[in-house]
Amino acid sequence: MTQTLLIVDDEPAVLDGLTHVLRKHPYQILTATSAQQALEILAATPVDVVIADEVMPGKRGTALLKEVREYYPDTVRFMLTGKATLSVALDAINEGGVSRFFLKPCDNVELTIAIRQELEKRDLLIAARRLLGKVKGQSALLDRLEEEYPSITEVRRDADGAVLLDDFSGDLPTLVSEIYKQLDGESHTSEKNN
Repeated sequence: MTQTLLIVDDEPAVLDGLTHVLRKHPYQILTATSAQQALEILAATPVDVVIADEVMPGKRGTALLKEVREYYPDTVRFMLTGKATLSVALDAINEGGVSRFFLKPCDNVELTIAIRQELEKRDLLIAARRLLGKVKGQSALLDRLEEEYPSITEVRRDADGAVLLDDFSGDLPTLVSEIYKQLDGESHTSEKNN
C-alpha cells in the first residue's frame, strides 16, 4: 500500500526539491503552498505524513500541525524550517506534536530515514490499538460467560504448570480418541437438530 506524504511550503524550489528526493521512494507526494491549501487536501485525501514549513503567508506551520494533530492524530507530523528558534521548536513539539524537527536545508537521507521510521512506529501503534481492542472484547466476553456460567474460565494446573483435565487419566492417544468421540457426538447432535 502506497503511503501519502503532504509537503507544505510557500517556496516552490523547496517543494520541487523535496518532491524530487522523495519520489525515489514508494510514496505518493502531494504539495501545498499554504496551510489552508494543506487543510483542504487533508479533508479530501488520507495523508500519512505532513512536512510543514513554519513561516508561510497566512497560517504558520505550527498552527497547521496543531490542527493536523487534533483532526488527524494518526498522521505523522514533521517541521522543516529555515527560521528556527527555541520558541518555534517548542511550539512545534508541544502544540503540533511533531515527531521530528528539521532545519533547511535538511539532509535528504536523514529525512527519508525519519519518514520511514516514524511510519513504522505509527503502524505499530495502530496495530497495538487494534489488538488491545480485540483483547478488551474477548475479556468482556469471558466476563459475561463467567457471570452466566460461574467457574467456566477457571483453569486448574499441576505443580509444573500443565493444565489438568477433569476425569482423564489416560495417555495421549487415548486423549485424542476421546476428543474425536466428543467431536463426532457433537456433529451428530447438530445434524439431528437441523
